[in-house]
Amino acid sequence: MEWGKVALYALCVVGVAATMLALSALVTRWLGPRQKRREKLEPYECGVPIQSPTRQRFSVHFYLVAILFILFDIEMVFLVPWAVLFRKLGVAGLIEMGLFLGVIGFGLAYVWRRGALNWE
Repeated sequence: MEWGKVALYALCVVGVAATMLALSALVTRWLGPRQKRREKLEPYECGVPIQSPTRQRFSVHFYLVAILFILFDIEMVFLVPWAVLFRKLGVAGLIEMGLFLGVIGFGLAYVWRRGALNWE
């Protein structure tokens, strides 16, 4: 009996979604624009005329900085719970976090020395 209620609910959800999709298609067909102009088909870039090709390549340096940002952002995910529980973890937790921060610090020093953080 309980699965019948779940099936009825799922059927209602699918029905509402299908009805909304069908209505939006009908309304767009009836009220939507029928003329395709050149201005409408061009990509929109904040109201400014396009100044460069849309398929422009980015430097590898951009992706490297993005990956480093994510790496150090994830480091914060590990630091916050440790900061909340550092008294319960005791000296062992302090040593482990020190090792973790040491590895992260070594990685930052390595990347910095290699010049990955210099923006040109």
